Amino acid sequence: MTDRKYQVVLDRAACTGHGRCYTVAPELFRDDEQGFGVVTIPTIGGDRLAEANQAVAACPERAIAVAPVPDPETDE
Repeated sequence: MTDRKYQVVLDRAACTGHGRCYTVAPELFRDDEQGFGVVTIPTIGGDRLAEANQAVAACPERAIAVAPVPDPETDE
């Protein structure tokens, strides 16, 4: 059985640059030249899911989403 994969997405239009994502999850996010968040690891394993969910919860604009990557073997 393989580790479930998740897609981390940041809506650049919704991001206002509070920096909470890269503060709580520095392995998954960094800041750009203007201080806006950038996803550094767009596809993560379950071992990083808690960290990604902390960034989701910390974002006041709700600009971050984490969703399971469909498994082609199970079509989920």
